[in-house]
Amino acid sequence: MTQYRDNSLAGKKVVVLGGTSGIGLAASLLASENGASVVVVSSTQKKVDEALSALPPGSTGFTADLGDEKQTELLLKKIGEFDHLIFTAGDRLSFNKLSELNIDEAKKSINLRFWGAIMAAKYAMPMIRKDGSIILTTGALGRKPREGTAVIAAMASAIEGLTRALAIELAPIRVNAVCAGTVRTNLFENMSHTEREELYNKTGSKLLTGRIGNANEIAEVYLYLMRASFTTGQIVVADGGSLLV
Repeated sequence: MTQYRDNSLAGKKVVVLGGTSGIGLAASLLASENGASVVVVSSTQKKVDEALSALPPGSTGFTADLGDEKQTELLLKKIGEFDHLIFTAGDRLSFNKLSELNIDEAKKSINLRFWGAIMAAKYAMPMIRKDGSIILTTGALGRKPREGTAVIAAMASAIEGLTRALAIELAPIRVNAVCAGTVRTNLFENMSHTEREELYNKTGSKLLTGRIGNANEIAEVYLYLMRASFTTGQIVVADGGSLLV
């Protein structure tokens, strides 16, 4: 029996905004392994250089503040035509009770994660080739928040609504989103090692999988959505079953 292999990404150009670490880097590596030409974008040159050292020859990288509209516009014009846009850009997650919330810091986070996604979609739209797509990133806390996650949950919920609205407005460009649960990434670097491990173990013990996820597992969902040519306006959840427990 001949083994089927989907080579639909071969020769495609994939732009990953926030593609130099965590889930973004994992998605970049997986796309390149499946034949795509990858462009990664980060806010710092150091992260771009580190990512390019892990990616195959021919990969390219740029720096830009993805919370700045003009920089996003110029960046995407510089990159030129491409097939798929993945938006995983985000700052480190901060869990705060409302009474302790720093509003200015929260606004910065919303500007990058929510308005950044809108700006990326706006300026990517004319650059995306036929049968291309946009994949945004959200989180399970938008559907099942807990104490100290008001801003995080609000942003995640907003991205879900944005995904569906853009799927309608930008058609036939497909627009989907990946909804990730707790994953081992650099987003928790503001916590000590002990605090992180306690969070991971406590969260993982309650999941149906018995553990939290890793970036490579979430990256598989982006790969699926780039290939899923009949799928748009959908939020694909990869959360270890957290919404069921």
